[in-house]
Order: sequence, then C-alpha cells, then structure tokens
Amino acid sequence: MTLARRLLAVGRVAGRRTEAGGVRFVALLLAALVLGIGLGSLVAVHAVYAGKDERRVARTPVFAPDRAAGQRAADATAWLELTDSLDDERPFSVVYVSPLRGDAPLPPGLDRWPEPGEAVLSPELRRAGAGEDIDHRYGRLAGTIGAEGLDEPSEWLAYVRPRDGLSPDRAAGNTSAVAEVVTGFGPSAAGRMVSGWEPGWGGRNDKSAWMFQSVVLGLLVLPAVVLLAVAARTGAHTRDRRTALVAALGGRRLDRALIAVGEAGPAAALGAVISAAAVGAALLHDLRIPHTDYVLSASHLRAYGWTAAVLAPLVAFLIVLAAVVLADLAPRRGASGTRPRGTSRSAWLPRLAVLCPLSILLAVYGPGLVSPPVLPTLTSWAGTVGTVLTLPAALATVTALAGNLLTRRARARGLPGTLIAGRRSSTHPGATARLVAGVSVALIVLMQAVAWQGIFGSQATEARQLSVRMDRGVASVGVRGAVPASAVAGFLARVPEAEAVLLTTRGGGGPAGRSVTTLSGDCAALAALRLPCPARETRVAGFPDESSLADLFRWTSYGNGTLLIRRADTAALTERAASASADRDRETSTLALVRPDGRPLSVPALKRLSHEVFPLGAGVGAPGEGDVTVGAVNRDQGRWSALFGTIGIAVLALTAGLSAMAEFLRQGRALAPLSVLTGGLRVFRTSAAWAVLAPLALAGTAGTAVAAAIAAPITSSDESHITGGLILTAAGVVLAVGVLLWAWASRVAVRQARAWRPSGD
Repeated sequence: MTLARRLLAVGRVAGRRTEAGGVRFVALLLAALVLGIGLGSLVAVHAVYAGKDERRVARTPVFAPDRAAGQRAADATAWLELTDSLDDERPFSVVYVSPLRGDAPLPPGLDRWPEPGEAVLSPELRRAGAGEDIDHRYGRLAGTIGAEGLDEPSEWLAYVRPRDGLSPDRAAGNTSAVAEVVTGFGPSAAGRMVSGWEPGWGGRNDKSAWMFQSVVLGLLVLPAVVLLAVAARTGAHTRDRRTALVAALGGRRLDRALIAVGEAGPAAALGAVISAAAVGAALLHDLRIPHTDYVLSASHLRAYGWTAAVLAPLVAFLIVLAAVVLADLAPRRGASGTRPRGTSRSAWLPRLAVLCPLSILLAVYGPGLVSPPVLPTLTSWAGTVGTVLTLPAALATVTALAGNLLTRRARARGLPGTLIAGRRSSTHPGATARLVAGVSVALIVLMQAVAWQGIFGSQATEARQLSVRMDRGVASVGVRGAVPASAVAGFLARVPEAEAVLLTTRGGGGPAGRSVTTLSGDCAALAALRLPCPARETRVAGFPDESSLADLFRWTSYGNGTLLIRRADTAALTERAASASADRDRETSTLALVRPDGRPLSVPALKRLSHEVFPLGAGVGAPGEGDVTVGAVNRDQGRWSALFGTIGIAVLALTAGLSAMAEFLRQGRALAPLSVLTGGLRVFRTSAAWAVLAPLALAGTAGTAVAAAIAAPITSSDESHITGGLILTAAGVVLAVGVLLWAWASRVAVRQARAWRPSGD
C-alpha cells in the first residue's frame, strides 16, 4: 500500500512538471466535466420523459362506461378540450370544465373550482402570452395551475369554466364541440380511462425519447469522448520516455498504471465533481435552458437524482482514468526503432484537396440537375459525404500554401516568429488536417441536422410564407358550439371596422368532384373584396389577386375549388353563420372579417372578444395559421439541435486547440533560446498565433461557410432552418476558443522562455 501511494504521488508530481502538464490537466478536467454532464443529460432525458408520462396519466380524464351511466353518476364533471395558440407559436390545449353534480372531480393542479367565467392558466402560458393579454382572454383570471397538474413546468395549458356552464346535451348539436362526462382522473378513479384523452399537446408533439438521447449522444457525449482521446495523449512524448524508464527499472504494468492514475486523477476528479454540482443544481430548482426557453423540471429529475448527480459523474471519472491508463500502457509502433523518422509531407492531401471543390459543387448544384424525387437527395448526400472527407485536406493544403508565402515574407523582412510558423505550416500539413478535421466535420453535421429538422415542417413553412405575404387585414372566425344568430350579430357589431363574409365549402359538389365554396356577404363586403354584388348566386373565376381573401380561398378550397358569390344582408349572414356552427357534418364554414382599409386586425383582441360573446369562444386566426402553429413545434425542437450542436462544436474546437497548444508547447523549450537571439518574446506570440489560432480561425470561418452552403439546397429561409444568427454563433464559438487558447499558449511559452534565460538577464 505504501508503494502504491508513492507511485500515485510520483504521477501527481510528474503531471505538474511536464511542459504540457497544465494543458493536459485542463483537457482531462474538461473531458470529465463534459462527459459527466453528457451522461447526466442522458439520465435527465429519461427522467423527464418518465415524469411527463406519469403526470399525463395522473390527469387523464376517466369517463363513465357509457353516456347513460355518466348521466346517472353521483359525482361528474363536464369536460371539453379545444385548442388555441399564441401568434406564430405552438398550439396548446384549452379545457372547458364545469361541475355537473355532487362532488364534481377537479382536474389535478386546481385546488378549487373557478367561478363561472373564470380561467386558470399555467405559469409559462401566462409568461409567454403576456403581450397578448392572455390573462383576460378566456375571462377573469382565477389563478395558476399547480405543478402536479402540468406534465412539465414549460407546458402551456388553460382550464376555463364557461360563464353559462357546460352541458353535454347543449354541446351535442355540434360534433366539433361535444362535451364528455368525467367521473374522475387518473388510474385510481373508477371508470374508463382512454389513452390519448389526456389534455395537453406534449404527448403529440414530443419526439421519442431515444431520438432526443441520440442527439445528446452525437452532439455532446461523442465530442467529449474525442476530447478525452486527445487529452489522454497530450504530452505523450515525455510520458512515453518516463514509461520506458519505469519499465527498464523493472516496473510492472500495475506500477505504470498507478503513475498514470496519479497524474490524471486530480483533473478527472475535479471535472467529475463540477459535473456533479452542475447536475445537482438542476435537482434543487427548475432551470431554464438557454436558447430553447425550456424549463427543466427538478421534480422529474429527483426521482433519478442519485443516478444523474452521483453515478453519471462517477462513471465519467472512471472512464477518464481507464482511457488514461490504456493510453499510457498501449504499445507504441516504432518506439523501439533506432532509425530517425523522416518528415512526411502527406502527398495524398493535395489530391484530396482537389476533390473538395467538386464535392461542394455536387452538394450545392447537383440536386437541381437530376430528376426527383430520390436522385436529388442521394446527390446531396453524396456531395455532403465527399465534402466531409475532403474539406480537412483542403484546409490543410491552403494552410501549407500560406506557410510558403509566410516563409518568403518572413525571410524578406526578418520576422523569426513568422518564419518558424510558415515552415511548420508548410512542412506538417497532416497535423493541420487532423487539427481542423473535427471542427469542420462538426460544423457540417450541425448545419445538416438543423436543415433536415426544418424540412420536416415544409407544410408549415409554406403556410408561414403565405402568412407573411397575405394582407393582415383579414381574419377567419370559427364559432364553437351552437350559438344563436343574435350572438353572431353581437360579435360583428363589436367589430365595426371590418366587413363580414361567410365562406362555406362543400366537398365533391362541383365538376369532376371538385369542392364548391360559396361566399355570402352584403354589397359593402363584396365591394371591399373587389367582387361584384349580383342579385342572384353567380359563379366567378376566383378572387382577384389583390383581394384580401384570395389566399384564404386557395387555402380553404385547396386551390382547385369552384367559387360562388351570394348576396346576403346582415340578418341572413348571421343566421347562416349560426346554423353553420351547429352542423358541420357535410360542409365547412368560415366566418371571415375583412378591413376595407387594409389595416391589420388584432387577432388577440378578436379572440378575447369571442370569449366575451360566445360560450366557448371562437377559433380566430389568419388563413392557414393552424399549419403555421403546428410547424412551430419543429422550430422549437430544432433549437435543441442548434444548442447541442454549438456545445459540441465548442468542445471539438477546444479539443483541436488543446492538441495544437500541447504540440506547440512541446517545442517551447527548444524555442526558448530564440528570446536571446531575437531580443524579445514576440516570436512566441507570433508562433502561437499561427500554430493555434490560425488553423481554428480557418476551420471556423471556411468550415461554417461551406457547411451552410451545402445545407442550402435542403432548406429555405425559415426560422427553424439555418439562419444568420446560427452561422455567426458557430463561427464565433470557434474563433473565441481559438483566441482564448492562443492567449494561453503565448503566456505559457513566454513563461518557459523567461525560465530558460539566466537570472538577472
């Protein structure tokens, strides 16, 4: 035991005294830290999904075995789930509830029944909808939903008690708004619990847990493993000589392993402890994740607290120690040879570099030159794979050519630091290729992931682009439930700045089975739409292109329907709108409001007004807004790819920079005499800039530009796709890491040079 302690102490001392000891300490610390957080994140994903499922099951309504039994139930609640959304945001559930009889069961998260005309909202819905005055949209605010009634703190959910109550018999006239009889909530309640009836959109929007864990593995854990591999071999030149000496003195493999553990143990332990503290902080209180606006639930994590905050960092610590020991004990090829190894100029790099522009051109322009639907995708993939394989070689070749130019310039102007950097760059292009490979590949993978994430919402992209082009002076109003004509008239009377028309679409009634859309409105409304006001029903070719409802008609009739114009005064229009709200079996009716002056209508104000007039409010929005809001889910999920991808790029940039820094410092003592020959220390800062900063800067700028270019054919200009902010962030992270490591390498090299110089000099 005494020998083991001494060997561990030898390792600790050796780690502090090697020229790259500080770099390796930081690299191992970061590897343990990122790996611990990555493993903890995998546990957190499982914990969140399990916790959300448990909460959803606990609040799932339990229905009576049949409606007659429900009517006879001693304790019953009327339940109707509908949907709403904020502007350009994901949809959320609005649940209308009302006690029917007896001790009516309350949904989880509510501690009392709201009064008629009151609503209870989730905290995050209140925060996100503050700009739209969401607190008063559904009536008076009665409070917030408790944590036990939400599947996660980020959920948007509202419970509303209609001011006139809610009866299954009353709502039965409209098949789109049929209330159910609920006798309880969760598995403990007696009755029929139907899967899929739980309120909220989380279960419908969430990707599978394994998909999220794959993102964490690929964009966080894998870069941590790469960092660990580099950290384990950082400063290997000195350790290889030490290992050979210990072996020559009769040291066993166990002895060498103990020395390696002693050297790496403090850094790995510190990184594991920091990762445990970071994960542990999420156990104490909810955390808002940057960029995603997601609130991580501490209550979900506490069920797996020991696994996430203790076991995951411990496993990361053991993995780091195992990697270090294996790296030190692994045999070295050529270690026993006596012939000096020549310097290879990597003749194969220029050949690969020539293929890089061809691969980029294939990825960018190739998909447009082949026949869809399969060949464009295959061509894009082929070009992307070719770029991944050849871009590092191209960057290394460019660096080598730049090194030759630097060498000539340095000789002409007498710049020793530039001369050294130029000779190294031109002589060792393979080292540069290895340095920039991880960063450039990570940038391409990130851009591809974000692009493909966005393309899944192509329909929503089309809807959003349509929404941007459309005149905002039009809004559709879908009345919920059976309402009298007087309510519709009262609603229209409170929107005096807009004219009202009714679009009624009936499928299969036109030529060749095409849909037929009938537009009903008075002459003022038709004139505002630049349409004639015929005395009898008339077929027209369609809306004029400048009409506010042109896009609405194309959206509701799928662009291929027949349009009929029918004059209708206000009384007839309200009567038809009221009857349409009660019977939607054979046709779809949309009440549309149009401002003749073209000024935008306030959708949030109309939604609030609809709840003041109609018992269940109305679905108000721009044409096609439903597809836009559903597509917002893809956009929000794409932010996770961008977040983890940016972190992965930062880790790989650190990996490349630390590797270059360690290689630079390995020659630091050999360069130390130059401080005397050149009369200053500027040579070290210049050499460090070209050895560490320049390759990372080239990889960050050129790699980001290439990655964005080859992803362009996949995507379009949409928020969930590649944006200027994402491009600047990715390149900026790499540049920031390069500047940080350059400053550190310069400082260490200067300190080594000053230590070499005689005292008092």
